[in-house]
Amino acid sequence: MKRHLNTILIAAAIIIAAVVIGKSYASRGKSNQSISVTGLGEENFTSDLIVWKASFSKRSADLQTASSELNSDREKIRKYLVSKGVSANDIVFSAVEIQKEYSNNYDGNGNVQSSYFSGYLLNQTLRIESTQVDQIEKISREVTELINQGVELASMAPDYYYTKLAQLKVKMIETATKDARERAERIAENSGSSIGKLKNASMGVIQITARNSAEDYSWGGSFNTSSKLKTASITIRLEYAID
Repeated sequence: MKRHLNTILIAAAIIIAAVVIGKSYASRGKSNQSISVTGLGEENFTSDLIVWKASFSKRSADLQTASSELNSDREKIRKYLVSKGVSANDIVFSAVEIQKEYSNNYDGNGNVQSSYFSGYLLNQTLRIESTQVDQIEKISREVTELINQGVELASMAPDYYYTKLAQLKVKMIETATKDARERAERIAENSGSSIGKLKNASMGVIQITARNSAEDYSWGGSFNTSSKLKTASITIRLEYAID
């Protein structure tokens, strides 16, 4: 009887072990079933901040003369901009850069024989940062009117920014997350399953490009500043368990 009891206990132990191992294996296989999807959040927006720069310069053999002429041009530029509706507080002039210029004497073969001091070059830049985007943009194109006053102002292309980018990013993340979940639900439904708990989530970098352009995305994120009209996008990758 004792011998039969030992045999029964051993058999029962084997059966129980098999059941436990089987359940553990099935559970492990089930937990590894998941689905990964990527959602896109995209928004069009118009820049609400413009930064415009321009430069002007004067040359003279005499430093004081060059400085006086540069100061005169600076006041003409300031008055012109204020007359166009630009706030005086938005007009920022840089420090004056002073360079000594030299000219060369050449021989009959075009070789430099000697150099001599020919005068001074004084250069200054102005910078305007304003929320009056359309106004400053228009001025940057019409500033050649200063030529009639004897001022040569070299206008640079404006840069455009958006001050509410943080709020826009939150909105895009919500859109991308919703898009990813809907994709996961459709895939699971088509396969006769349903999504379970969220196992993992990761976010891509924000990409800001000119609207309706063929600009390439960058691994580190692109940030267009040359266009007033832009498109921002971001991706969200979600991994769900499958029930």
